[in-house]
Formats: sequence, C-alpha cells, structure tokens
Amino acid sequence: MFRHLLVPLDGSGLAEAVLPATGALAGRLGARVTLLHVLEHGAPETVHGEPHLTRSQDAQAYLEGVAKRLAAQGITAECVVDHEREDVARTIAARGATQGADLIVICTHGYGGLRDLLFGRVAQQVLGSGTIPVLLIRPAGGEQPPFTCRRILVPLDGTGPSEAALPVASALAQAFGAEVVLVHVVPTLMTLPGDRAAAAQLMPTAAAAMLDAEAERAATYLEGLRGRVDATGINAHAMVERGESVQALVAAATAHRVDLVVMATHARAGMAAVWTGSVAARLLPHMAAPVLLVRAPTAE
Repeated sequence: MFRHLLVPLDGSGLAEAVLPATGALAGRLGARVTLLHVLEHGAPETVHGEPHLTRSQDAQAYLEGVAKRLAAQGITAECVVDHEREDVARTIAARGATQGADLIVICTHGYGGLRDLLFGRVAQQVLGSGTIPVLLIRPAGGEQPPFTCRRILVPLDGTGPSEAALPVASALAQAFGAEVVLVHVVPTLMTLPGDRAAAAQLMPTAAAAMLDAEAERAATYLEGLRGRVDATGINAHAMVERGESVQALVAAATAHRVDLVVMATHARAGMAAVWTGSVAARLLPHMAAPVLLVRAPTAE
C-alpha cells in the first residue's frame, strides 16, 4: 500500500486543503510524507490572493512551518524545494519518481499561476509517465473538514483495466474500516454516445432491449466482483446505474455519501485527446469527494 506521499504545495491556503487527508493517510498507513514546492518561472505576484513564494528560502520556511503542523499529529515530513523544468506538472511528476513516492496528493485548485488547470495536467503527466497514483482533493471553502473514509466508490466499466482500482480501494477500505461500493453505468436510449445513438434511432426497440441485456450482464459482473471483495472481509455493495456516465456517478456518490472515489484511467503520455474525453477527466470537475486515479494497464 502507500508508504510515501508526495504533497505539492504552492503556499496558498487553498492548496493546504490536502493536509487533513495527508495526515489521515500517513497516520493510518504509516507512510512518510514529502512536502514539495516548485519555484515557477515567470510566476504571478500572488496566488489565490496571497503572496507568491518565489525565493527558495521563503519556500523552505513555509514548508517547514507546514511540517511542524503535521509533526503535531505525529507525522514526519521532509521538505523539498525544486525549480520548474518544462512546466510545473512535469516537475511534480519527475520529483515523484526521483523521491520514490507511491502517491501524489494535490489540491484540484491548482498550483501557482496554473490554478485549477493543474489537476488534470498533473494527473495526466504523472499517470502518463509512470504508475504513481494521484489523489485529487477539492477545497471545501473555509476550514477544510477532517478527512473521513467510511465509504469508497469504485466505478467499473466491465473491463480488466478498470479493475486496477480494486486492489487500491480494497487496501484503503481495510486500513480505514470502510465499505466499498462498486458501480457500473449503462446508458439509456437518451444518453447513448456517438455512433451508438445514431444506430439506436434507426431501431429504438431493439436498442432498448440490448441496453437492458447489457444492464443484466453488468449486474452479474459486479456481483462476481462484490463476492471477491466480500471474501476479504470488506463490506461491499454492487449497483448498476442507468444514464450518462458522469451524471450517474456523481448522483451515486451523493446518494451514498461517498468519502472517496477510486478509479482507473488511461492517462498515457502523448494522448491528451484521450485524456480530455475520458470519464475520469470529465468527472473531476463535478465530484465533491476526493478522487484517487490509478493508472490502468495497457496492452503493449
């Protein structure tokens, strides 16, 4: 499981929304923490309305202050100040590899001048260049609440690659005593994408029957996975949702009061178009709960 957390911070209060989760994960998993600040080239004077950290000594002092706050919780944190290379996202990804981190924890509202654009770029860059999972946390507004992990949602699409999220979700469920909710979304006639929608218009009755059969197969598939998870001592639930994938997943997360979403994604380097159109990328802006992205295996 996760033994080394890399936590990029830009010096803003918004970015510190990751600290409750960092402390909870490090405490439960016995993981060590590396706090990272990347000095940006041509950075703005302020970040999220606060003075920007542009000098190494200021960044080091800031990180050491955060480390002291974590130390009060019994969490040991190393402080690292790095200089931007090609861009901030690639620098964070490279630092994660050189530090030997196995999880990167970052705020969705960005890093310095990139602000909320970074969460997608870091996820794509990190998952594209290696296998380090990325935990993305949205700031709550005001004081960030304590991190709880009582219920974990795992979206699945019926394929082996999507199941890469299961070992991670199961390990976290064991550590926190959480439940796991397995979800598969099957479209309706009104939410069929692209070419499938065009074909369904020609034969709507047949298309509806095929979607109903797809939902039945999905239920059988999820039940098999639920049994495997249950066998490890974790309380697991399986559910098939109907509709547009992102809307259905957000609704399921809300209805079940999910504390964390763990999902696999294809975020391969050089495939920006694939990433932009992926369920993971489209889900992130709409999901209030933290989202942990795991690199899905690909056929070579």
